[in-house]
Parts: sequence; C-alpha cells; structure tokens
Amino acid sequence: MVRTLKIGDVVLKNNLILAPMAGVTDLPFRLLCREQGAGLLCMEMVSAKAISYGNKNTESLLAIDRREPPVSLQLFGSDPDIISEMAKRIEERPFSILDINMGCPVPKVAGNGEGSALMKDPAQVEQIVSKTVKAIQKPVTVKIRKGFDEGHVNAVEIARIAEASGAAAIAVHGRTREQYYQGKADWDIIRQVKEAVRIPVIGNGDVVSPESAERMLKETGCDGVMIGRGAQGNPWIFRQILGRMETGQEPAPPSLSEVKEMILRHARMLVEYKGTYTGIREMRKHTAWYTAGFPHSAKLRARVNEVKSLDELEDLIRRL
Repeated sequence: MVRTLKIGDVVLKNNLILAPMAGVTDLPFRLLCREQGAGLLCMEMVSAKAISYGNKNTESLLAIDRREPPVSLQLFGSDPDIISEMAKRIEERPFSILDINMGCPVPKVAGNGEGSALMKDPAQVEQIVSKTVKAIQKPVTVKIRKGFDEGHVNAVEIARIAEASGAAAIAVHGRTREQYYQGKADWDIIRQVKEAVRIPVIGNGDVVSPESAERMLKETGCDGVMIGRGAQGNPWIFRQILGRMETGQEPAPPSLSEVKEMILRHARMLVEYKGTYTGIREMRKHTAWYTAGFPHSAKLRARVNEVKSLDELEDLIRRL
C-alpha cells in the first residue's frame, strides 16, 4: 500500500521512488516523474572525484530545480575521504538525501573498485558510510545489489554494516553485479535484508506495473519501491501505481494523444535544458521507449534517429 516514508528527517509523501539512472534521470525527466506523483526523485550518479577536480560536465549533473525536492543526490567513488569531503562540499545544494552508489555494474565503474565492486570490501563500505554520515547533517543512504556474483551474496551483511555505520535507509536491487539487468530479480534477498535491519529498506528490480509494485511490497515487506527501467518511456507508472493502491482500480493507460504530448513536452524541456544538438540526440532513446509496442515502432525508431531539430521531431510525432 501507498504510505508516507521517513528517511532520516525527510518525510516522503509516498513510498514510490524514481531510481537513479545514468543518462536517464536528468532534470527534465525527473520533473515529469514528479508531476506523475513520484515520492522521491533520484538524480544521475555523480563522481566524487569529478567534483573534487571541479569538472565542468559534473556541474550540470548537480543541477536541481526548485520544483523537485525531495530529491536524492547519488555519489559514486571508492575513497572514503574523497566521498565524505565532497559530500560536505556540496551539502549546501538543495538536495534532501545523499545516496552512495554501491550497485552500479558497468565495467568502467566496477572495474575501478567503485559501484558494485564495493560489495566485495565490507571494511571499505563501513569507512565510506561512517565518514560520510559524520561529515554531513543530511540523511545518508546506500544503494546495493544482491551481491557481486552468486558465489558472494552478501546484501544482508552489507546492509547491517551500512545501518551500524549510520545509514538512514538502504535500497536493494535483487540482482548480482554479474547479472547486470539480465534474468529475474531475486525479491527474497530484499525480504532477507528487511528482516535483518531496522532502517527503511527500498526494493528495486522488475517493478514494471502497479501489480508488480503491489506484489513486491507484499512479498518482501519492504518500506518503499524503487522504479528504474519500468519508468523509461513511462513516467505514468507512478500515477498508475498510486491510483491502484488508493482505489483498488488501475487507471487507464495513457492515450495515444497523451503519449504524443508527453514526447513533445519532454523533447522541448531537453532542448531548453541542454540545447538542440544534445537535447534532440538524447531524446532519440526516450522516444524509442515511449513508442515501444506501437505499430511499426522499428520503422519509427529508424526515422527518429535521423531527426536533427525539434520541428522535425514534432512533424514526425504529430503524424503518428
């Protein structure tokens, strides 16, 4: 059921959370998910080292709109001193919660001892969380996976360490690093973590509909649901889950005209925020997600990939 969720001193209106996704949960997309009712928005992960170097591209990743909060800013890295010092450096910014990434599976992150690779080093986890909690006043949370691989399933151990080190909540993706996003998420590991700690536990993995959100809450006892790929091309998922949980009825899916309007609005926001060149190119993948399952969607994707301006995209979408 939908309920408020308290993380540290931050109270969320509901327990539906937009997952942090690199290249997806930028400011325009987060605002669209906020409008559809998401209780907490998670930003794209930001490198703690890049902040320390004053990297220009990182500045745009740190941007937060006044309409967003509560919003969670996620840092990744492996050095406890750099992570905690950068958390302190950016604490004045208007994010509500600071999250530490211990789940990213991509080779350039995990191969560098960051993201999901941290699950192989419980002592490092303890250092990172405890130093960051001491460095800032805002709640610190951690996002983990089931384990690094099936031979090292240690989500319960890592969750206990995070809690003992002062973490205010923990999000658990029910897959190992080895699985990436393949196969089925193991929701039982989420249940095990929930039973092992007192802090809120947020379940993540394979929530793609109101029915699956309801099932995850029931089967795992988790306090909140984090939605990642289920929201790609479908910001309405938050509205639909809320509707079903509040009334028992599943709201009708968006109409074709609603989808078309959302695509164009999303595109305008991206262009306004990132300029035509980047905005239109980034909109291509979003358009593919929005129109997945449409008649002739493969042909449409091919045409979208040739679009170079907002006018061209509008012309194409209006003709759907």
